[in-house]
Amino acid sequence: MAQSAHRAAAPPPLGTPPRVVVLGGAGFLGRHLRTAFRGTGAEVISVSRPRLAGPDQDAPTRDRHLALDLATVRPQELAETLAGLAPDTVVNAAGAVWKTTDRHMRMANTELVTTLVDAVRKLPRRPRLIQLGTIHEYGAAAAGAIGEAMPATPMNFYGESKLQATRTVLDAARAGELDGVVLRVANVIGPGAPADSLLGGIAARLTALGPGPDAVETELALAPLEALRDFVDVSDVAEAVLAAAHAASTDVTGQVINVGSGRVVHVRQVVRRLIELSGLPVRLVEDGAGAAPRRQVNSLELDITKARRLLRWEPRRDLDESLSGLLTAAGSLGGRR
Repeated sequence: MAQSAHRAAAPPPLGTPPRVVVLGGAGFLGRHLRTAFRGTGAEVISVSRPRLAGPDQDAPTRDRHLALDLATVRPQELAETLAGLAPDTVVNAAGAVWKTTDRHMRMANTELVTTLVDAVRKLPRRPRLIQLGTIHEYGAAAAGAIGEAMPATPMNFYGESKLQATRTVLDAARAGELDGVVLRVANVIGPGAPADSLLGGIAARLTALGPGPDAVETELALAPLEALRDFVDVSDVAEAVLAAAHAASTDVTGQVINVGSGRVVHVRQVVRRLIELSGLPVRLVEDGAGAAPRRQVNSLELDITKARRLLRWEPRRDLDESLSGLLTAAGSLGGRR
């Protein structure tokens, strides 16, 4: 009965621009998602914590913002909010990852999604729900690209909290209770990367040094950078989300789809290139590098074949473009390339 009622709900009038709700719209990914959807002519509504909500200076056309603490929102409040907005697409870009507690990650990454799925399944006209997952749901891998069929065995609480959210969306979608898809995203870089992230933090430190003809060589001390990682540009991620929003339900509902560059690069190489692009006299020092016995290199690389097939998407930006964008946004791009 409930599913029949949802099918009978009236669509919006012809000519009405699609309405997109971005949860976590004031964050790093959320800001880029808003820009991408706005570029397609969609009406974009950003939902974020009260202290983050408000007009954005980076938006030439101001989106509508709703102040809502998504980590603690009551199910009924979120359901009423979404019912009033009547979105065509809901993208969940909210969550917690850096410098936080397990409790907060559980609230922001897992419990929010449970609340969100419950709210979306009750809407009279169901939107497409796009949940942004993470490569860290898979856990550690030694070599080779990871496909979506690989068993997920997270190595930390962040990955576990996101995996639980993925399962919540997939269970509901596969039961026919909502139109949902999970994009499992690699390590995201680009303009505006948070200072709490590795590369965003380095860009902020380079900005603090500042360019100048009298600059002296400075050491940048970091923990050993031994891992191999798949880095994907934030604008490429936004384009994958657009593709997921516009794809046929028969192609994406109930699916997990990897979104990454499809290749790995040594984190040390990435950091060195970031410093080089800054043009600043900075020398990388890895504290404790080589002191511990060599172990198998931890490598995380996504197989993006499914994204190419179902979304007709593939990444377009190379690493230098992503790093240069990060530095420019941080104000730390020097004259040397």
